[in-house]
Amino acid sequence: MIRFLVDAHLPFRLVRLLRERGYDALHTSELPRGNATKDSEINALSLREKRVVVSKDADFIQSLILRGEPYKLLLVSTGNISNQVLEALFLEQLDVLCELLNTYRYVELGRAEIVAHL
Repeated sequence: MIRFLVDAHLPFRLVRLLRERGYDALHTSELPRGNATKDSEINALSLREKRVVVSKDADFIQSLILRGEPYKLLLVSTGNISNQVLEALFLEQLDVLCELLNTYRYVELGRAEIVAHL
């Protein structure tokens, strides 16, 4: 089963929703440095525990391409939408996202499409 690490820019409620569906999910606010956790620490934890980093931060794309970290990346590229709309979209697409993350290292969730990158 896929394990998630949700970045500070996304709501903690996303972690609760994932947990309610049986997923192992952490939010950066639960880490020792909380939401001040550096990207390098997030990447290290992701690699160590084989967690998919869920983030809006495009810096993770560069890190994945250049250094092969994090373990896997789910980039949320919806632009500014309410947390409620984001959560509904995420849950609506969760099965597809998980299926893609089983094959691809980098998946991008947009408002109208999902793009899987090698």
